[in-house]
Amino acid sequence: MLLHLFFLLSLFLTFIDNGTAGKTSAFIRTQFPSVDIPLENEVLAVPKGYNAPQQVHISQGDYNGKAVIITWVTADAPGSSQVRYGLSKGKYDFTAEGTLTNYTFYKYKSGYIHQCLVSGLQYDTKYYYEIGKGDSARNFWFETPPEVDPDASYKFGIIGDLGQTYNSLSTLQHYMQSGAKSVLFVGDLSYADRYQYNDVGVRWDTFGRLIEQSTAYQPWIWSAGNHEIEYFPYMGEVFPFRSFLSRYPTPYRASKSSNPLWYAIRRASAHIIVLSSYSPFVKYTPQWHWLKHELKKVNREKTPWLIVLMHVPLYNSNEAHFMEGESMRAAYERWFVKYRVDIIFAGHVHAYERSYRISNIHYNVSGGDAYPVPDKTAPIYITVGDGGNSEGLASRFRDPQPEYSAFREASYGHSTLEIKNRTHAFYHWNRNDDGNKVTTDSFTLHNQYWGSGGRRRKLNKNHLHTLILDRPSTALF
Repeated sequence: MLLHLFFLLSLFLTFIDNGTAGKTSAFIRTQFPSVDIPLENEVLAVPKGYNAPQQVHISQGDYNGKAVIITWVTADAPGSSQVRYGLSKGKYDFTAEGTLTNYTFYKYKSGYIHQCLVSGLQYDTKYYYEIGKGDSARNFWFETPPEVDPDASYKFGIIGDLGQTYNSLSTLQHYMQSGAKSVLFVGDLSYADRYQYNDVGVRWDTFGRLIEQSTAYQPWIWSAGNHEIEYFPYMGEVFPFRSFLSRYPTPYRASKSSNPLWYAIRRASAHIIVLSSYSPFVKYTPQWHWLKHELKKVNREKTPWLIVLMHVPLYNSNEAHFMEGESMRAAYERWFVKYRVDIIFAGHVHAYERSYRISNIHYNVSGGDAYPVPDKTAPIYITVGDGGNSEGLASRFRDPQPEYSAFREASYGHSTLEIKNRTHAFYHWNRNDDGNKVTTDSFTLHNQYWGSGGRRRKLNKNHLHTLILDRPSTALF
């Protein structure tokens, strides 16, 4: 009883310090139809020209941001896997040669999937590139991040559970207006597994064409969700993640991972760790060993912002998928607190939710605190499984709202995290309000390493002067 009273008092003081209390939004979403965009819609159209490259997408290709992996599909013939690129539009002074693959799923046979690593790039530079041949060649561009540096500013988008509905398109188009430079994607891409037989592969193709309007121009950092597993014995498909692994490469070897489903990158001032909720992760497994080693490698003097991506949320107060992340929380939460992870993004639940800084690392089966408690060294947990998929929204939140939950709402949308310097970042969640982008939840994030009292006093005053004057919210974390 005394422990519970102390917990409630601590939470009250935490809420006062944060300038807000837990809130369940009363907003009721007027939805677009939660159905997939028809195949004949122009946003899913195949590019004109024989064997024209399609489904073009970029991901980071190395550990530090000086390489990209460019992937595309040709439908009619193998064609060329070469990327021509340069610093001026239409002038391609460099070339890189890629590889070619394809795969079958049931009786569907994919197009020819080209993957090309373009490395040795300059930081903070715009590159123009061309793929394909002759009249069917297509031209795009991308920008490399600033050099890894503790005060490098950078803006990320965060999207999860996207799918290919009209709501998905709204989320994608709103994100493209945000000014963010790269997407942190928290799993569940195409929702093609909701189809059967050859239509599974067809809907992977349409998804790739839908997102190309963004992915051909900036890297998306991929993580896999349950809808990527595609375990269908009745179709003879028992190799998990076949479609995802064939189509969406990751730079896993650069971080000495043994599997494309978990890996790490450094980008600007952020160290980003991608975990796999649906691969073995308990003690002594490859993912467990890799994460233990990777967390020790993080240098907060160079990359002060430590961000973790996963699909299943560790803290979730929605009836949908409630406590599904408990086993991973038990395995890794102590590490997240020990290494002062700044923020953890997850998807899976088709709603939005943000937590306070809390932890539940003192409980075990024989004693200890039975509830999450305020913990200034813990991450903030944010669920953004609200991209727009055809399964619809998860509108049933648990009542009463748990003390650890700061804000929650069942709406479609996307988030942005704008890192300003080593001490501060601005976070926004943007609701797709009947087709309009509406900033609904926002706060200023203090870095867990440089924001602590001792290190903050050592900083030059100029670091704090780089903050913009109009803070997005009074809430501070």
